[in-house]
Amino acid sequence: YFQDLLNKSEKALYDTFPSMYGDLYTQNSKVFKDLYSELRRYYRGSNINLEEALNEFWIRLLERLFKLMNPQYYLPDEYVDCMVKHSEQHKPFGEVPRDLKLKATRAFIAVRSFVQGLGVGNDVVRRVSQVPLSQYCTRAIMKLMYCAHCRGMSNVKPCNGYCRNVLKGCLANQADLDPEWKNLIDSLLLVADRFDGSSNVDVVIGTIHTRIAEAISNMQENRESIKSKTFQGCGNPKLNSKASSAEEKKRRGKYVSEDKPSGLSSEKLVSDAKGKLREIRDFWVALPSTLCNEKVSSGSVNEDRCWNGMAKSGYLPDVMGDGLANQINNPEVEVDITKPDMTIRQQIMQLKIMTNRLRNAYNGNDVDFQDTSDDISGSGSGDSCIDDICGKKLSKSASTRPPETHPMPKQSGQGVGGNSSNILLPSSFLLLLSLAAVAAQYLRR
Repeated sequence: YFQDLLNKSEKALYDTFPSMYGDLYTQNSKVFKDLYSELRRYYRGSNINLEEALNEFWIRLLERLFKLMNPQYYLPDEYVDCMVKHSEQHKPFGEVPRDLKLKATRAFIAVRSFVQGLGVGNDVVRRVSQVPLSQYCTRAIMKLMYCAHCRGMSNVKPCNGYCRNVLKGCLANQADLDPEWKNLIDSLLLVADRFDGSSNVDVVIGTIHTRIAEAISNMQENRESIKSKTFQGCGNPKLNSKASSAEEKKRRGKYVSEDKPSGLSSEKLVSDAKGKLREIRDFWVALPSTLCNEKVSSGSVNEDRCWNGMAKSGYLPDVMGDGLANQINNPEVEVDITKPDMTIRQQIMQLKIMTNRLRNAYNGNDVDFQDTSDDISGSGSGDSCIDDICGKKLSKSASTRPPETHPMPKQSGQGVGGNSSNILLPSSFLLLLSLAAVAAQYLRR
């Protein structure tokens, strides 16, 4: 949707500028194409300083237009450089460059980080779903799902508490994603709020061409004043003996179309996305209960007539808490709480880095990341939070500094929480499929 907004703005410029500005456009079409190309590359993730790209566009446009509007003068590069320096004072394009830079940088930073945040969430689920189960977990699931059949109780479902203890043990490392996952979701919701108001992305991104037209019109209307002030500051240039005696055909026009981009509004798309983000906020800690649904385990009505791992009866042990540290006394699965899965720890670090970026994007600051060959893994359960990142004191001013860079953790894609050479029994394989299916169900919507 965001790329479509930009594409429509570019197409509107190509369709209307030739008839509006004639040679002012046709002889400088590459300047406009380069701008949209840079904006598109930035949105797609290239390491581009957006403010510098916009500044470069206005400088190039000013140089070209000033020469075209004054063909009777010889204007060498040194003189044009002087003219550009003095333009900061007399503002040939009016307030458009400053206003567009402020709003466009905020809008592009927000939409790029938002889409990248969704991508990181998807990537984390994909990588975590590939982490193999331990042999202890495989045995526990086999006992949970099939041992009742050997006792002649094929119609008896496992007790719900029993099922949840097995899966809380099997998904203990995954549950440790919860704090940083919630931080990511909360940050995505914050950034989504930036899509409305003065930085409304529909208006800012979808009407870039109208702002450029407004800027060109400002320069056309004030061309004599701009020329006079430039001559005062840089001196009178020499007349160009090679200039054509026939003055260029002046085409002036104001871009009057202020139509909003057609199609769906981002308001509905963002509203839908925010609703689905809230639904998956507790995704990792809710997985055991989600997988132990009524189709798999007994409901509350049959709590005393279910398979408890030994017989058809009730299940007495307490249900364990979430996360690796809470599995030390899990009665159903042997879990080594001293050996966290490194793949999942790396995903916790990925979530932290993306949350950091989103928080900066909320403040209007651009933060880029670069790959590194060094292994980086998270420590702890992911419940730490830097005050200036998770705090609510958020700045209202956009940064004009170049993007900061942070290292991205190397992705190993290999879990160490179990022997990957273990043969996965059918029940173990089904659990992995269920985990992947539940994850895909939420993140594809």
